[in-house]
Amino acid sequence: MRVISVKRLKDFWEKKNHADAEQPLRAWYAEAKAADWKNPNEIKAKYHSASFVGNNRVVFNVRGNHYRLVAAIRYEFKIVYIRFIGTHEQYDKINAGNV
Repeated sequence: MRVISVKRLKDFWEKKNHADAEQPLRAWYAEAKAADWKNPNEIKAKYHSASFVGNNRVVFNVRGNHYRLVAAIRYEFKIVYIRFIGTHEQYDKINAGNV
């Protein structure tokens, strides 16, 4: 898959209080980049805790569920758009289906 907006991940882990997210986000990025997801079932097979919230949005738990990553996925174009990465508190303030 082609992952768009990797800068959003880097910006997040470079924040002083989110440095612990760097390695898990790098691992997620490497896995997503190497993936060839054709549908939500293929994501669910790899990421059992992933949630599908509509509008082609998938919520991934990161670092033992300390953080949430929301991605918009266009399976037909093999593109993953990173739409949001944040803490649970930040995630609770957004509409994951519309970010």
